[in-house]
Amino acid sequence: MVGKRSGATEPFNRDKIVNGVRRACQGRPVTEDQLAILAQRVEDAIRSRGMGEVPSHEVGLAILGPLRALDEVAYLRFASVYRGFESLDDFEAEISALRAARDEQWRSAMAELDRERAGDAGDANETGDGGRAAAWQAAGRNGA
Repeated sequence: MVGKRSGATEPFNRDKIVNGVRRACQGRPVTEDQLAILAQRVEDAIRSRGMGEVPSHEVGLAILGPLRALDEVAYLRFASVYRGFESLDDFEAEISALRAARDEQWRSAMAELDRERAGDAGDANETGDGGRAAAWQAAGRNGA
């Protein structure tokens, strides 16, 4: 069950999640299958809490993480409504947080690549810059 702000409760409805996120994803390269997977992840996260009733606010929070991983623009759209952005400063702060998270993911990917290369000391030049380019792309960057 989901507890609404009004005090009413209603059964959890995965379709409501898909429909809400679909609006944020309008015009973005997100498929219906990806929306269904996102909704399943949100439902799993909510159910894993083992609570009989979850506040609707918690459902919204559970959407933010998977949506950010799926599409950053859709995430910003959803977050701007969900969190009630009121100014450009709100958008700028969220974009800065997205960039910082992406940069940290990139640094982690580079560190992992360096660890792998250190383990393959005999084959140090085997992957060349291709390994870094792959790690860069995996971290959401668009170039080497």
